[in-house]
Amino acid sequence: MTADAPAAVDLEAERVARAELSRVFEPGDTRCTGLVAEIGGVQMHTALSNERDLAGVRTDYGARLSATDGVQELERADRLGLRFVIPGDPEWPPGLDDLAGVSSVQERGGPPLGLWVRGPLRLDEVAGAVAVVGARSSTSYGNVVAADLAATVAAAGRTVVSGAAFGIDYRAHTGALAAEGRTVAVLACGADRVYPRGHERLLAHLAREGAVVSEAPPGAAPQRIRFLARNRLIAAMTTGTVVVEAAVRSGALNTANWAGRLLRPVLGVPGPVTSASSAGVHQLVREGAATLVTCGEDVLEVLGVAGEHLVTVPRAPDRPRDRLTARQRQVLDGVPVGQGARADSVARAAGLGVVEVQGTLARLEEGGHVERDEHGWRLGPLAMD
Repeated sequence: MTADAPAAVDLEAERVARAELSRVFEPGDTRCTGLVAEIGGVQMHTALSNERDLAGVRTDYGARLSATDGVQELERADRLGLRFVIPGDPEWPPGLDDLAGVSSVQERGGPPLGLWVRGPLRLDEVAGAVAVVGARSSTSYGNVVAADLAATVAAAGRTVVSGAAFGIDYRAHTGALAAEGRTVAVLACGADRVYPRGHERLLAHLAREGAVVSEAPPGAAPQRIRFLARNRLIAAMTTGTVVVEAAVRSGALNTANWAGRLLRPVLGVPGPVTSASSAGVHQLVREGAATLVTCGEDVLEVLGVAGEHLVTVPRAPDRPRDRLTARQRQVLDGVPVGQGARADSVARAAGLGVVEVQGTLARLEEGGHVERDEHGWRLGPLAMD
């Protein structure tokens, strides 16, 4: 037996205990997650099994634990192609531990007891991941933006994380896949289930090539409260959250709220000011809770290290006038477009002396900005651009 064997045995005991607790408690239930984060799954399991009362957790949970077999849970998960990743595993995403220091929302919070994972992509390989979330009832505009943004982010080597829902989530996943990048789906039901049913092909593909993740145990059904618990995982597993279309009341805003609580960057893609689908995003930007982004390059610049992925500031093409001095432009403003004018007339219009204007007009003529006709000076073709 090697020196590392006792630690491995302890970790496996913790895994069994947490597997049983995950079957008894709802995902993100703070009565469980807070204590497990503090004392560990084995001690929590022992306390409940001995009918101890911890912070309001009553002994009925002990009875439910006695009817649950963690070893069998793990064996069943293995047959389904799932693994149960817990703190202490090399694969555990360290960002999830930050949830221990964040207050709860609707009695949901804290680090998960563990993550049930289906798929070959290891969770420790998604460091630097980006969450892309948004409305289920997305518009064609939002769909295009989400797919393009996710493709750019994935092509740069970052994993795209979303919730596999209809609308923006789906476009984020498929955009990343189109760029031959990596993407992870975090579900509110068991990782072995297909939800929504219409995304069976997507989830099957992720199970083969990427990862499908859930805090809920295998077989668990999708429920509203589980979606709210799931959102904190998306925010905590990633370095920043991008919201593409979200109404004023939106699950995507809940994810953004968790990201803000975790002090992770929140980024918002603007939409038409008349679009209800973008009203929530606009509110985030207006309140300073989100940084405005319009493309994947913007996202990479915000989330990258200093000096990396710098975006070129957009500007209009240079015009011939841009290369002139301020005094030359002042003279040019006094030159008529149609019939020519004498130098003294141009000087009066420009508010400058005649001698200076005459010399400047000669230089402007050399550059093609002005030309002469029988009446005097007028603008040349170059000055019309």
